[in-house]
Amino acid sequence: MKRPLAVLCVIALASLLVEKTAISAPPESSSIQFRDITQRAGIHFVHNNGAFGKKYLPETMGPGVAFIDYDNEGWPDIFLVNGMDWPGHEQKQSTPKLYHNNHDGTFTDVTRKAGLDVEMYGLGVAVGDYDNDGYDDLFVTAYGQNRLFHNNGNGTFTDVTQKAGLQGPKEFSTSAAWMDYDKDGHLDLVVANYVQWTPETDLYCTLDGKSKSYCTPESYKGTAVRLWHNRGNGTFEDVTQKAGLGDATSKTLGVAVLDYDNDGWPDLLFSNDTQPNKLYRNNRNGTFSEKAVVAGVAFSEDGVARAGMGVDAADYDHSGYASVLITNFSNQMVSLYHNEGKGLFVDEAPRSEIGRASLLTLGFGCFFFDYDLDGWQDVLIANGHVDDDIQKVQANVSYAERVHLFRNVGEGKFEEVTKSMDAAFAAPRVGRGAAYADINNDGKLDLLLSTNGGPVYLFRNEAQGAAAANRSLRIKLIGTKSNRDGIGGVVKLTAGGDTQTEMLRSGSSYLSASELVLTFGLGQRDKADSIEIRWPSGQFDRLSAVPAGATLTLTEGKGITSRHEFTKPR
Repeated sequence: MKRPLAVLCVIALASLLVEKTAISAPPESSSIQFRDITQRAGIHFVHNNGAFGKKYLPETMGPGVAFIDYDNEGWPDIFLVNGMDWPGHEQKQSTPKLYHNNHDGTFTDVTRKAGLDVEMYGLGVAVGDYDNDGYDDLFVTAYGQNRLFHNNGNGTFTDVTQKAGLQGPKEFSTSAAWMDYDKDGHLDLVVANYVQWTPETDLYCTLDGKSKSYCTPESYKGTAVRLWHNRGNGTFEDVTQKAGLGDATSKTLGVAVLDYDNDGWPDLLFSNDTQPNKLYRNNRNGTFSEKAVVAGVAFSEDGVARAGMGVDAADYDHSGYASVLITNFSNQMVSLYHNEGKGLFVDEAPRSEIGRASLLTLGFGCFFFDYDLDGWQDVLIANGHVDDDIQKVQANVSYAERVHLFRNVGEGKFEEVTKSMDAAFAAPRVGRGAAYADINNDGKLDLLLSTNGGPVYLFRNEAQGAAAANRSLRIKLIGTKSNRDGIGGVVKLTAGGDTQTEMLRSGSSYLSASELVLTFGLGQRDKADSIEIRWPSGQFDRLSAVPAGATLTLTEGKGITSRHEFTKPR
């Protein structure tokens, strides 16, 4: 995480631009609020980053959060990653947490019952059904040993790290994602790694010349990501070098799976911290070719490698191509790389309110999602600095920062609406992980945000007035020839002449995992004229005249196998 230069003119300009762009929400979004229901929902969690005064680098990173319907009840449950105390400084035991959705707006802590009360210095999480048994599993990244927890289908999980062949590499791992890169019907695993750091090699860095601060990643050597190929028998093999992903200069924090050239094969985008971002094109033969520089996503407009944190990809302008969002350090602004459709991206952030409003903030978790169900992908960014004393050297940069919520108003434009939201939602916090899901099956997307060394926050999406009339269709994929989750499947929904395209993806954001269900906003339309699904296997399914207001389960080659109407808000 690169520290910005304390150049007064840059900070002054950033302050003026942020103040100028802090406009109120458009009328259409004023009746939508994200209500803090954390305590009411029964979620009581405080992240332990292990900090005890030594300013160890991993302390600034976590935690990730995830939604996982681990019991297949159709209601998303919550998994929270946790750290632990450093050896020799133990004060309390801390483990990850699994909260079961009670279907009534509350959750119950089932961590011990599920067998997940395992201490580790956890950082991130990825959700996917790696063995195609119909139950989603958990992969938890960590400083040290990453862990794979197999979902036994009876409410419990088993640590199968060693059995799966994942035991051994002890790295500083961050984000992760499941993907079927070779389209053999089995989910493979890509794991981001940060830098080569240990307590023994920790360096002394300072912001003010008096006290120790967290070092930047520039102080340490980088390391390669890791790609694990699923053999289809419950075990994995390390194919990083064979696949062409062994670049040891990377310092990766975010992973996004996308098909940026629309060739039907999943590509990989890595957001790197103080190193160029990497875009790996799938060669369709088990290998990848790095294209970030020629594609225009490696650097900023002025050719500088920024401090990339979180990442996501989506077709936010209905062009049919996935564009890219990357969060960066303060004084660097967010990157919004628009996909021009010919293997080339152009950063629209400097000309967008997304860029101007994010000049001073330090972004981590981020994603595209349609929070107002108008059919256009909006943007959420979780912010928070890494140095609790940053204001001693930069008065205009805060440790705790408010989130950014940008409403997509069409024609490639966004407007920040954070200040029109509930005060609890807009309150400053030291944000890190972020994920979304429909926790109460009402067709609207709710939010889960984590803070470093602090609590998590669960926000329910509440719409009133005209906004409450907007409708949606939610789609859950079940693969048969493809992987069971349908990860990598592309769904095109057309309604009233507008076509939305979404790929079901694991990963993205920062250290976190959103639900494995696609949500399409329809505005006030009462149906989708057509739905087309391109499965990873190559199977193509099509539906016509599908009524809104439900979650559809689409099974490969069979069409709609179940339809569950949305519940009415309580």
